[in-house]
Amino acid sequence: MAAKDIFHDAVRRALEKEGWLITNDPLFLRFGGLDMYIDLGAEKVLAAERNQEKIAVEVKSFVAPSTTTEFSTALGQYLKYQLALEEEQPERLLYLAVPLDTYRSFFTLELPRLLIQRYQVRLIVFDPEEEAIVKWQK
Repeated sequence: MAAKDIFHDAVRRALEKEGWLITNDPLFLRFGGLDMYIDLGAEKVLAAERNQEKIAVEVKSFVAPSTTTEFSTALGQYLKYQLALEEEQPERLLYLAVPLDTYRSFFTLELPRLLIQRYQVRLIVFDPEEEAIVKWQK
């Protein structure tokens, strides 16, 4: 199992502040002969519909020297996890959690923005200091 991202706990607390119940830390999947660990699994009861919304969240810090390399790794992980979830837990939506400063400085650039659109990557933008969700991009 991989080590927790440095912002793992901040994202967990931010989700809890928004009413999410963390059900898995980490969320384990076995698919295609591989064991995978997505950082968080969570659910929220939607009162009006009496249904549960389920998500999986992969947290990335983007603190390495190369944001481009980290982004490439994160996108590859996201696509792998997305396929596994579609097969094993199709009711669960996958999100990539990224810090606000990285979102503003990198994810708004043309190439990252186009890749996010092309591969339909759902983003959670969080403020690690406030432990708050700033934006949900579905």
